[in-house]
Amino acid sequence: MQIASGKQVTISMNILITGTAGFIGFHIANRLLKDGHTVTGIDSVNDYYDVTLKHNRLTHAGINIAGIEYGKAVKSTLYNNYTFYQLNLEDKSGLDNVFERHAFDIVINLAAQAGVRYSIEKPDAYISSNIFGFINILECCRHHKIKHLVYASSSSVYGLNESIPFSTSHNTDHPVSIYAATKKSNELMAHVYSQLFALPTTGLRFFTVYGPWGRPDMAPYIFTKAILEAKPIKVFNNGDMQRDFTYIDDIVQGVVTVMNHIPQPDNDWVKKGSSLSSSSAPYKIYNIGNNAPVQLLNFISAIEDVLGIKAIKELLPIQPGDVPLTFADVNDLVHDTGYKPSTSFGQGVKHFVHWYKSYHNIQ
Repeated sequence: MQIASGKQVTISMNILITGTAGFIGFHIANRLLKDGHTVTGIDSVNDYYDVTLKHNRLTHAGINIAGIEYGKAVKSTLYNNYTFYQLNLEDKSGLDNVFERHAFDIVINLAAQAGVRYSIEKPDAYISSNIFGFINILECCRHHKIKHLVYASSSSVYGLNESIPFSTSHNTDHPVSIYAATKKSNELMAHVYSQLFALPTTGLRFFTVYGPWGRPDMAPYIFTKAILEAKPIKVFNNGDMQRDFTYIDDIVQGVVTVMNHIPQPDNDWVKKGSSLSSSSAPYKIYNIGNNAPVQLLNFISAIEDVLGIKAIKELLPIQPGDVPLTFADVNDLVHDTGYKPSTSFGQGVKHFVHWYKSYHNIQ
């Protein structure tokens, strides 16, 4: 296998993706499988949200749910190059066994306990999955000589930052949720392993990802469900919220592109002013978003237009851990990889709503 910084991969690779029963992981796994790569998926399949949706994602990729047992390899009936394991990242020996068995080239770590508000109620779940789980990933990558670790960070790390748009050159030392703090911790932990063990790592700060097969705890799903059921939508901060909604296809393309661009040590890092998003180690941080924030009320209006139904809105104060605006500066990602989101929020909403109605058998 040959991989060079800034060059596209031309042959099949052996890739581990964690979180493949999840929204983003499911889509990335399917894309890489269709591209001809060998993919191993790991997911704990926890009950943070409806497990049926997670099972249906796996089924859609050819994984027989009835055959799933903890730690057991399950082969896809749809892709002969896809193997799935139900496994917790906190299970260090189980994780090491998977690494030992499959000899991965690249790891894409998307598994994590998600949700900003839930982290206020259940902080221990975030420490367990997002900290202990991530250190196990780093250790396995180190000892098994992984060529590139790509991992999910989050726009939530910007916390109290009020400089717009959010840039990777901005300080992220003031998170406002445990979830955000764990994601910031992941970035710091990754840098240590890049520095000490020359492990190439790239962290991606995702900005409000949505689309078909999306999470039911996210706004597009919640809003669409409520409108169809003629129930009130809780609109926080009295509707004065903007999000850099990013369609799943654009995220998938960004992750696949980044996967093929392995960070190199920047020997002039200090001379250049010690950038916060790069290092003298093989380490990089990127924002990955649509670079076009949408007013929440406009997003709701787009859903109303597709459904032909008006929403019942309940305006409420901002919630603890929330920020009023997210806006991704993606200049570094564009410069280094050519990444360019291409799906407008209008198109994206239409795709999502059509999937939602089909998935739930709504005429």
